[in-house]
Amino acid sequence: MIRYGTNPIAWANDDDRSIGAHIPTEQILHEAGALIGFDGIENGHRWPDDPQALKDLLGRHGLQFISGWYSTELLTRSVEDEIAAVQGHLAKLKANDCAICIVCECSNTVHGDPDVPVNDRPRLTAGEMAAFGAKVEAFAAYLAGQGITLAYHHHMGTVVESPEEIDAFMAATGPATHLLFDAGHCAFGGGDPARVLAKHAARVAHFHAKNIRRPVTEQVRRTGMSFLQAVKAGAFTVPGDPEGAIDFVPLLRILADAGYDGWLVIEAEQDPVLRNPLEYQSMGLRALKGAAAQAGLETGPDMGS
Repeated sequence: MIRYGTNPIAWANDDDRSIGAHIPTEQILHEAGALIGFDGIENGHRWPDDPQALKDLLGRHGLQFISGWYSTELLTRSVEDEIAAVQGHLAKLKANDCAICIVCECSNTVHGDPDVPVNDRPRLTAGEMAAFGAKVEAFAAYLAGQGITLAYHHHMGTVVESPEEIDAFMAATGPATHLLFDAGHCAFGGGDPARVLAKHAARVAHFHAKNIRRPVTEQVRRTGMSFLQAVKAGAFTVPGDPEGAIDFVPLLRILADAGYDGWLVIEAEQDPVLRNPLEYQSMGLRALKGAAAQAGLETGPDMGS
């Protein structure tokens, strides 16, 4: 059953915590749950680390904990060390009945550094990608044994950014490793979202409905801006924004044809001072539900309107 979620970075950014620092935590949860009507929300730095406290906090606002970003460091540490490192996060996922663990390699990423151009991100050779994929697959197999599916997040500023890198990573992993497909990061990274998604839809375990403002992403590439500068400049937005470049109907049609039954999450960070999260997330949810209906994506009885 398709469910609709959001991410608190629309209100309070995780990579630059000065963005949205003025917005109270209770406001974020009240708007996401009672006012907008999301079914769940992903992790954020405002939430408590204690699994039960997290469940209680979100539950008071009618929200389910969807999952949360976990930063692997498999390029610099062993699978065994990664398994040891993930235990606290894994406990949080299990206690909140999460089905997936969102993973991204962050041992050498530049997306959190405001001074490094996103163009200067790290890259792997073919041999390095194959070795990296083998370690991710071993880690994913461990998580699968714990009842959790690893959903790898291709992301700007990391070693899996371009469509070619997504292809290479998917070829180097499987069957335990699945993909978090992010429409905005795919487009920003130089890919055609529909083409890339169609290629890998059978292994997509999670979907981020992130949109981009094409003139801004082109400026970022042309002028050598950092990822955080791109965020502040408005590189990302939500489905339904007239400034957005991505048509979500074809993407959701691909998911429908693949039998996708997971979360559709509007994960679109913007400067909340310039673009009100309540307004934009409401716009995004309306548009995403409308696109799902057009695409024939099966939703629950109370979630398709």
